[in-house]
Amino acid sequence: SGEVKEGFRRYLERSGVIDALTKVLVGLYEEPEKPMNALDFVKMTLGAPTGVDVEALKAENDQLRDKNDQMTQKIVELTKKIESLTGAPAADS
Repeated sequence: SGEVKEGFRRYLERSGVIDALTKVLVGLYEEPEKPMNALDFVKMTLGAPTGVDVEALKAENDQLRDKNDQMTQKIVELTKKIESLTGAPAADS
């Protein structure tokens, strides 16, 4: 509805999104040699990395979290083994 759209517009204005986009678009307009990829220009101007494979980063993040969980479990197992061999609690690292 019109009321929802107006509320969203006010939100964008209050949060500075409209000003930021306006500056980017004016910069693109004033660029003497227009870039081949306008979207990359907008992303670069706003500070977003270009050419980043987000899905690959998510997959790598998942793999690293799994590896971290495995290593944490290994630490627990080795700590218990040390305690069983020495009869004393292992020092926290």
